[in-house]
Amino acid sequence: MSEIAVIREGDGPEILLVHGGASPKTTWGALASLSARWTLASVHRRGYPPSPSGRHDFEIDAIDLEALVGARPHIVAHSYGVLGTLIAAARRPKHVRSLTLIEPPLFYLVPGDSEVEHLERIGNQVLTHGLDTEPGALREFLRIAGGPDVGDGPLPDEVARGVRRAHGGRLPGEARPSARCST
Repeated sequence: MSEIAVIREGDGPEILLVHGGASPKTTWGALASLSARWTLASVHRRGYPPSPSGRHDFEIDAIDLEALVGARPHIVAHSYGVLGTLIAAARRPKHVRSLTLIEPPLFYLVPGDSEVEHLERIGNQVLTHGLDTEPGALREFLRIAGGPDVGDGPLPDEVARGVRRAHGGRLPGEARPSARCST
């Protein structure tokens, strides 16, 4: 298995930044000024250049991330990136200094919530059908996920690329990160 790319900028303690469906630059670009005090290590998950190609798969992400936690970094993960991060952290808890999770797609934690069930349903449609998802559901999901400029016109190139990358990915509902950490 080829190694994934990690772009490091700055000085200080390392923060491993694990993006979700949007690119690392889109997800973490606003944090650039923190590099004066921290080493920002932007992970490029498989399928996001310059990393090797690959589909969204939280188990593969976990294997990739396990190899990156030797220096005991702080980890900040977003959306789909949370899944592999949690699995890796549970496997190597002593190698994680802190863990911050943003918008984790852990739908099973709130059973019976109609809004969560709706979000999971439309998210699964996007992963399963990509750009062929029913247009209303696709745009609703992208708006909820924070996609820029997803009105009625053509999708921005970066957004369409993100949908293409996610298409065929493993569904988040299949993930069941361990609640217990092994030592």
